[in-house]
Amino acid sequence: MSQVFMDETEARHEIVRVGHSLFERGYVHATAGNISVRLADGYLITPTDACLGTLQADRLARLDAQGRQTGGDRASKTIVLHRRIYEASAGTGAPAGCIIHTHSTHLVACSLRTEPGQALLLPPITPYFVMKVGRVPHIAYQRPGAPEAAEAVATAIADHARAGHPIRAVMLARLGPNVWHDTPAAAMATLEELEETARLWLLAPCAPLTEAQIDELRRTFNANW
Repeated sequence: MSQVFMDETEARHEIVRVGHSLFERGYVHATAGNISVRLADGYLITPTDACLGTLQADRLARLDAQGRQTGGDRASKTIVLHRRIYEASAGTGAPAGCIIHTHSTHLVACSLRTEPGQALLLPPITPYFVMKVGRVPHIAYQRPGAPEAAEAVATAIADHARAGHPIRAVMLARLGPNVWHDTPAAAMATLEELEETARLWLLAPCAPLTEAQIDELRRTFNANW
């Protein structure tokens, strides 16, 4: 099935609405974080150093299909990473229509506590984390905007898709998550579930779900763990 793209006017409205919601509820702070949407002929992304709580629809950066800016304020430098996610996820069972990046507190705290070489950020501790988010690869630290990070994320997407469990999120070490879904609203819901799971893990570290319990979620809800 071919991917369905959002109408540009609707996408602009949704980016502003979701950005404001994330800021008001503390998922982002100051000018941290960004949101993008893939259009049929290009991309929209929040401007560099923009506060997600005060976005304006007509000032969002507009880029063509090759990533060249054609309108709006200067695009966030993370468009390079976002484009790689759009490209890498397109042929998987979890293609990106919108990407949200934040510096959410509990997720960054979990990253700071990971062991060297730890492959996944969090274990499968709740059924809704397994069903709504799935595996979250922990990507080794690179400076913000580093092209190496974009390649590492694309590799993780491809590797997990080949293994039969396409992903909807990655965690950039010491920085924050990149989460994707069909629309800004769906990506925000995935981010919320991920951040709340991180908070639970920090509050109450526990044994993960058993393989039998996870398998039941696969059979019943088509979970991609």
